[in-house]
Amino acid sequence: MFKKLLKMTKGYEKYTILAPVVMVGEVVMEVLIPMVMALIIDNGIQGDRGIRYTVLMGLLMVCMAVVSMLFGALGGRFAAIASVGFSKNLRKALFDKVQDFSFANVDKFSTASLVTRLTTDVNNAQNAFMMLVRTAFRAPFMFLFALLMAISINAKLATVFLVAIPLLGVALYFIASTAFPRFRAMLKHIDKLNATVQENLIAIRVVKAFVREDYEKVKFEDEAKAVKAAQRHAEKIVILNMPLMQICANGCIVAVLWFGGNMIGQGTLQIGQLSSFISYIMQILMSLMMISMIFIMLVLSMASLNRIMEVLDEEIDITDDKADKSLRPQDGSIRFENVSFSYAKDAQRLSLMNVNLDIRTGETVGIIGGTGSSKSTLVQLIPRLYDVVSGRILVGGHDVREYSLEALRDDVAMVLQKNVLFSGTILENLRWGNPDATRQEIEQACRAAQAHEFIMSFPDQYETQLGQGGVNVSGGQKQRLCIARALLKKPKILILDDSTSAVDTATDAKIRKAFREQLPDTTKLIIAQRISSIMEADKVVVLDEGKVVDVGTHAELMERSEIYREVYNSQQKGVA
Repeated sequence: MFKKLLKMTKGYEKYTILAPVVMVGEVVMEVLIPMVMALIIDNGIQGDRGIRYTVLMGLLMVCMAVVSMLFGALGGRFAAIASVGFSKNLRKALFDKVQDFSFANVDKFSTASLVTRLTTDVNNAQNAFMMLVRTAFRAPFMFLFALLMAISINAKLATVFLVAIPLLGVALYFIASTAFPRFRAMLKHIDKLNATVQENLIAIRVVKAFVREDYEKVKFEDEAKAVKAAQRHAEKIVILNMPLMQICANGCIVAVLWFGGNMIGQGTLQIGQLSSFISYIMQILMSLMMISMIFIMLVLSMASLNRIMEVLDEEIDITDDKADKSLRPQDGSIRFENVSFSYAKDAQRLSLMNVNLDIRTGETVGIIGGTGSSKSTLVQLIPRLYDVVSGRILVGGHDVREYSLEALRDDVAMVLQKNVLFSGTILENLRWGNPDATRQEIEQACRAAQAHEFIMSFPDQYETQLGQGGVNVSGGQKQRLCIARALLKKPKILILDDSTSAVDTATDAKIRKAFREQLPDTTKLIIAQRISSIMEADKVVVLDEGKVVDVGTHAELMERSEIYREVYNSQQKGVA
């Protein structure tokens, strides 16, 4: 883990090294100041060195304090730059990793959990990193130097620490080991809270339509209470840290004053030495307090770091490492050879079973079947959004695993069942399909998708701003924009996953006509609930419970396929 995290300092190595170096300089100055103070008291005030010695040593103290302050300021600046750079690199690594996820990888993590890991968990890691490069060097060095100075003053008096330090060590270990699982549980509750908020914001129109605001408020309040309870449960252990430190600090000071006072009376210790010894006690105890805070921060950050590493260490199950990067599909032919698939990657729990299909370039193929018959699963295997469990899929005569993912997906355009538009203008959304598309190409794609007319009806036309997710256009308009975006890729294979369900039958017919006329060489796969959308297809694939039960034209299936005939008759009755 730490080797991988160390790479996140790339570009900020200088600040990562400079921060602890200058912090050590600050510590050296702070540790020397009490020694100079003791010399002033014992030699200048109580001794015979006079006022000149006292003034000079006083000026030296001031200079040392100024240098210490400068070192501290520089250390803070360097640590801040290093930690912000670390968090930037870490967040980018997480985001890049998520971009490489297959659908199967994405299914393992909830959206809310990924958002929490990219925000809260990275912030915790940033705070821990800042503390490591700053305090984690400052505190141990201060403890060591101050302890050595205390021993040099009076080794016998320094034995007080032999009792205090082991007690603190045991207490800190108990706090850290107990708090870690509690903080991990707290972060899981934060995931659930984020999921509740995200779900509510996405579905806010449904909430209002069903007048369920009160229900959502109660649901949010319950999750917020769960987060609060988890935080309190974790903090109950952490808050013991400060009282324990105070008890040890006060106990040490009382013991030193008692034994040190007796030593002064016996003439074995000077007043200035006792004064500096007490300063060293405070430095030692302050360093121990800082070390304890580091432990607490590390406990919290370790829970976050483990969650971050879960994402970074996630094995991506679809890669193109062994693919031929120069290979591209030569045509839009598709062949399924004994293809079986399982979301669980379990041969006993198959979603698709022994699928065999042969689709020629330029064919229009309809896919129909009941809910849960794996229609979407079938087409998602073509651009390798998932990988088969057994068998193989050939596109352009080659196994899809022989292509690079970029080359394959560039030639396979897919309009998913759930239409997604992004914030920005209509033009910006359309250019997702082809960033270099000309205005003429864009308008041609929009005309084919029957979108040009309604786009031109907007005051800003193609420069119309779309809200998040395209909330200011209707479902049918959103579908047509997504189809136009796919067409701009000029793909060899076009897959429409129930992508005209929200448009009327007349518009649907116009879209299919445009496909026939303008995309004669593009293989078109159309998943549809309406048989009218696929009646004119070259062939129709009938799926039932993950199996291809029949393939043929509309007329052929009406004669021999009971499933197809039942769907057709039920829809005709609905029309009647």
